[in-house]
Amino acid sequence: MAQENAAFSPGPEEPPRRRGRQRYVEKDGRCNVQQGNVRETYRYLTDLFTTLVDLQWRLSLLFFVLAYALTWLFFGAIWWLIAYGRGDLEHLEDTAWTPCVNNLNGFVAAFLFSIETETTIGYGHRVITDQCPEGIVLLLLQAILGSMVNAFMVGCMFVKISQPNKRAATLVFSSHAVVSLRDGRLCLMFRVGDLRSSHIVEASIRAKLIRSRQTLEGEFIPLHQTDLSVGFDTGDDRLFLVSPLVISHEIDAASPFWEASRRALERDDFEIVVILEGMVEATGMTCQARSSYLVDEVLWGHRFTSVLTLEDGFYEVDYASFHETFEVPTPSCSARELAEAAARLDAHLYWSIPSRLDEKVEEEGAGEGAGGGAGDDKEQNGCLPPPENESKV
Repeated sequence: MAQENAAFSPGPEEPPRRRGRQRYVEKDGRCNVQQGNVRETYRYLTDLFTTLVDLQWRLSLLFFVLAYALTWLFFGAIWWLIAYGRGDLEHLEDTAWTPCVNNLNGFVAAFLFSIETETTIGYGHRVITDQCPEGIVLLLLQAILGSMVNAFMVGCMFVKISQPNKRAATLVFSSHAVVSLRDGRLCLMFRVGDLRSSHIVEASIRAKLIRSRQTLEGEFIPLHQTDLSVGFDTGDDRLFLVSPLVISHEIDAASPFWEASRRALERDDFEIVVILEGMVEATGMTCQARSSYLVDEVLWGHRFTSVLTLEDGFYEVDYASFHETFEVPTPSCSARELAEAAARLDAHLYWSIPSRLDEKVEEEGAGEGAGGGAGDDKEQNGCLPPPENESKV
């Protein structure tokens, strides 16, 4: 008895350990991973469009300006070389001379003519003549290449401006995850919401457990990823995200938290990454929002405060209470221990009901006397006697 009491008595509380875990995914969804010692840098040039889109804004604007300026300078230099090679610059005052480009008297004029040609401005002062076949070929080449540069750079700017990651800024996750009972079972829960009136179409949610582990062979796997079921089998992972929803992961035998009690969970070292995906209703582009929860951000024995109220003709969401939680009675044992206790209780009730029925039958039989015939009709196996009409037949 002394040992049992010592096992159930609370021991001295240990001071909370300060955790210095580095996040794998930041709260705002940024992945905290940097690529180092990449030697095959030429692979970035094979997908130049994506490389330019992924650049920072100041670098993208720099490339945008340089692409046009260098193109204008390049073709302007060629126009000047043509004029210089044909001798047009030496016959500026000769009215009988037919130049390649009228009124082209220097490099600045050639540069301005290049801009007018590529942007199709056409002021009318500098005009190519039909006596310059090399100029005609260059004009066609610059028109084609200029259109390609316009399509490429304008496409990069358009994709960069309309990137759906800005839409993800209005998809919010609760600052904490909670663990509490739902229908008698321990569940890990977090809340998601959409601040915009235009909804996310075909929204789906996923959750990953990031935790290092060691295999039976001794191999150490850093940042091992394990799926946390949030309703894939039942379809609960597909969301109709009109109002904030509480996403639940049931801690069952397939869950990595099956044997984790409250104290074991607080001592563990892991990160839960949650991923919300869907299509933006306004643009049809796929959007992904991410967040994460460290051990210190998982509250055991808490539940989320309701944010949805019924008003006159509509439902109102109070986002001021979106991150709020409150404490609820929750066992500190693991989900496995809770399931075993529930199984023992069910087994006790299952065997106690027939025993009570047997006692009731014995009492009724003893009350009628040992010689009564009615007592012979009653079975002593825990079942009730047959109805009266059947006993009379």
